[in-house]
Amino acid sequence: MKAAIVVMSDPQANSDEALGRVFNALGVAYDFKQNGDDVTVIFLGAGTRWAAHVTNADHPLHALYKTVEDKVAGVSATCSDFFGAAGEAQQAGFAMLKDNAAPGTAGLPSLRTLAAEGYQVMIF
Repeated sequence: MKAAIVVMSDPQANSDEALGRVFNALGVAYDFKQNGDDVTVIFLGAGTRWAAHVTNADHPLHALYKTVEDKVAGVSATCSDFFGAAGEAQQAGFAMLKDNAAPGTAGLPSLRTLAAEGYQVMIF
């Protein structure tokens, strides 16, 4: 099995829903990883802001994040710029994903490529 987990929830929403979405995204990634499946995690849109949170040792999701950290592909280059998260994401070691060179952008991750490679794309 192949899964691409896309996190789009916004930590600035300060809601249980936003936290629940990233929690479930990381939990699903953990499940796939534990079962030996091919899994990748991408932070897209306002979800790029999570990089500064989940990498913080004091965050309640830090331990879960650490278990799947090796499966995190990175953050959208354009989205992280747009949502003011690029600096923190880079400082936390996240790759800037830009294989979809959409006009007028610094690049986005290509969900089409993942789908073509057989990944089931799941959005959280």
